[in-house]
Amino acid sequence: MKRAKVAVVVALVAALGVAACSTPSKKPVGSNGGDIPGQTQVEDPTAHGPAAEVTGAKTGGTITVLSQSTPADWDPASIYYTDTAEMARLLYRTPTQYAFRNGQPVLVPDLTDLGTVSADGLTWTFKLQPNIKYQDGTPVQIADLQYAIDRSFATEIHPDGATYQQQYFLDGHTYKGPYGAGAPTCACVTTEGTDTLVIHLATKFNDLPFYMTFPLFAPVPAAHDTDPANYYKAPWTTGPYQQQTYNPGVELVLTKNSFWDPKTDAARHQYPDGWDFKWGGDDVKSQQAIINGATPLDQTSIDYGNIDGSLVPQVQGAKADQLITGDAPCTSVVNLNSQKIPLDVRKAIAIAYPDDQIFKASGATPLTDEPASTILPPSVPGYKKYAPLPGLSGVGPGDPATAKTMLQAWETANGKTDFTLIWYYDNTKPIAQQVNDIRTKAMQDAGFTVQAIGVATADFRKAISDPNSPANMLQAPGGWCSDWPTGGSWFPVLFESHSITDGLSWGYQKDATLDAQIDAIAALPPADATPKWSALDEQLMGQYLVIPREYNKLAIVQGSNLGGTIGDGTMGMPLFQNMFVKS
Repeated sequence: MKRAKVAVVVALVAALGVAACSTPSKKPVGSNGGDIPGQTQVEDPTAHGPAAEVTGAKTGGTITVLSQSTPADWDPASIYYTDTAEMARLLYRTPTQYAFRNGQPVLVPDLTDLGTVSADGLTWTFKLQPNIKYQDGTPVQIADLQYAIDRSFATEIHPDGATYQQQYFLDGHTYKGPYGAGAPTCACVTTEGTDTLVIHLATKFNDLPFYMTFPLFAPVPAAHDTDPANYYKAPWTTGPYQQQTYNPGVELVLTKNSFWDPKTDAARHQYPDGWDFKWGGDDVKSQQAIINGATPLDQTSIDYGNIDGSLVPQVQGAKADQLITGDAPCTSVVNLNSQKIPLDVRKAIAIAYPDDQIFKASGATPLTDEPASTILPPSVPGYKKYAPLPGLSGVGPGDPATAKTMLQAWETANGKTDFTLIWYYDNTKPIAQQVNDIRTKAMQDAGFTVQAIGVATADFRKAISDPNSPANMLQAPGGWCSDWPTGGSWFPVLFESHSITDGLSWGYQKDATLDAQIDAIAALPPADATPKWSALDEQLMGQYLVIPREYNKLAIVQGSNLGGTIGDGTMGMPLFQNMFVKS
């Protein structure tokens, strides 16, 4: 598997000296999985268009979306960052999608129904909805869905796309896409008649209907994919908007798709006349201009970077409605290598860890980061706020004296001395250096020898992602965000033995028994799996594989003339599909 990458968590985890990672989301049938009021797992297979109107919504106007970060790719097979995935919902319809009800995502039919699974769990059948058209008025064909899946396997052309299909789909590890020599289609996907898509799995994947919200499943006519590397320049779209102009890394302009039919769409709206996405500007300057609202453009703009802490006092009182807050599907952690650090030593590290000092030094605020004590964040069904284990509450100054006693006891029992902790940090960033100094002192006070290896920003991610490096803690990934909101996009990715070779391990452990336990839960219907993911969360925390740091949150500013904006907890992004210009 390959993680999705999220723009929202990059700044904080870089300061903490860990790696940013993660993505999109989902929701199945079941009961409340945690302690969050109103948090439920929901899918609605009977949902149909048009989507429920947003209170107070008006049509017309253009919304300008600003961000300092720049999207990497716009081909639907390559979209895996959360910002581009959120934007993609305006352009690309997929077999399934999320409607938002009372702020919560509900999985609903989009291009197809929610699918029917065979008794053995290895075959899924999806029925294409009629009367779906591209931006030129031609109808979507079932073969276009099949071709879209086929092209997602061509990772040499689409190297940054999601890769769950390679693990779960039949022949997913061997099929290389529809281009060049070899099989033109994957055995993993076939069609029946004019309206039936059949997906064949190598192993059970009960979260498949949620995965099919990913842009890679957006239909692509083979006849229009003659230059795959440049398909993004003129993509065929089915959503409420179409691409007018695209200057990579700079600007994307969208206009209305006149052939989008709201009667067929249970999730989206088409309130604005257009969208103008602009990237590369300074977030703080953009946010200040939006708060000031001096021009009509500022009043109809939104910046999807989290608000700078210096600006927070300005969005209180009369301007409080310009601050949009919510959850992000992400948790940042200190990754501990269980192959190199024994359990009792990992416990000592956790006891000594200076959570409060690092939280303050990194510039985190309660608006953007909440201290974590679990693996799953609050926005993911299955989250449960159980009593934190010693040193794993995400808060506190740390207790180096107690940790030193624990370390000395372990060293005496095992005939060891001078246990060395080794990690990498970015020595070119002042905040990262300050965080490193705080961490180093705490660990030295606890009796550890510390080898903190400073590297330049350009080399940092490569260093922490090398499983053969000398480091034994703070290796990648140091953060994770849901690809869909269940434990199924967390535990199989981060804690199974294959996670090490995938470069995605939390804890770096090889445990066949745990692998089987995770596989057994993943094979359950999502509603049945949810409470078991909760229990597994607590079980794994007891192994001190990670020290939880923060649940990342959403806090963004919008212009005073925008409405309908809520946080999308599946992405940690503003939900574009419900937004409108007030006047």
